[in-house]
Amino acid sequence: MTRNFTSVTEFILLGLTSHVELQILFFVLFLVVYVVTVAGNLGMILLIKANARLHTPMYFFLSHLSFVDMCFSSNVTPKMLQIFLSERKTISYSACLVQCYLFIALVHVEFYILALMAFDRYMAICNPLLYGSKMSQSVCTSLITVPYVYGALTGLMETMWTYNLAFCGHNEINHFYCADPPLIKLACSDTYHKETSMLVVAGFNLSFSLLIILTSYLYIFPAILRISSTEGKRKAFSTCGSHLTAVIIFYATLFFMYLRPTSRESVEQGKMVAVFYTTVIPMLNPMIYSLRNKDVKEAISKELSHKKMYFSEKRNSIFFCTRGTFCRNYHCFLKL
Repeated sequence: MTRNFTSVTEFILLGLTSHVELQILFFVLFLVVYVVTVAGNLGMILLIKANARLHTPMYFFLSHLSFVDMCFSSNVTPKMLQIFLSERKTISYSACLVQCYLFIALVHVEFYILALMAFDRYMAICNPLLYGSKMSQSVCTSLITVPYVYGALTGLMETMWTYNLAFCGHNEINHFYCADPPLIKLACSDTYHKETSMLVVAGFNLSFSLLIILTSYLYIFPAILRISSTEGKRKAFSTCGSHLTAVIIFYATLFFMYLRPTSRESVEQGKMVAVFYTTVIPMLNPMIYSLRNKDVKEAISKELSHKKMYFSEKRNSIFFCTRGTFCRNYHCFLKL
């Protein structure tokens, strides 16, 4: 059947608020959060790459978690900042679909990276003698490829369902980015298949990845209690505590966000929750791992001391001598 409708070429993002004074305040606040997020996650990636002590499977997966968090925040925050200052708060239809795709793909990648990190802790604590061979570099590379491929395919499938929806005239999205729940409300075609797919995919991946994590910790906690060394227990609880903190914050937020029916009230609540998991959680993860993890704190301290020593030696190697000469690396030259 042929439908008579006006094709939508762009959407209007209503954002978080319509009050001008709050928009300026929010712009400054989220700009600071975004800068801290990028700096923290990029710093974590560079720290893990630079410090040989952190060249282990756990920190290999953590560097990918930081990369995904940085991409996740960068997919949403720059457009949100633009909306705060722009009079024309629009996003093109194609850019909206791209944003939807990246959001869904990155969320699913993060699900399974967190699951891989739990599996890595299970192997390290429950099977320490086999850990080196079972979690070799090639195995870790193969394991980390799976979330990226799966996330890309899941994002593509869900975006194609959105692409097949018809949008007729009304184009105001009650959100600060292109999200599925408010976008579905604008469709003038049947959304049953899209809503069903969204609930099934979100519910399955949330539950399955969380099941992997919970199963891993059912074996991890008894194994930690059997460790005779106090230092060994403390280190195991430290690394597991950081991971569990990140898991609880991430999954609790997403369970509240997606596993509920789409309604006018739920969209408004979803905006507030979305602020937390698109901007705050990516900023918190590097802090959680750096503040609660002794290895990371020692690596940061080591890198800072190396930098301090380098600049100190650099400063001391250049000093002025008498009669218009100066010394560089303890060799004197005529001052030009």
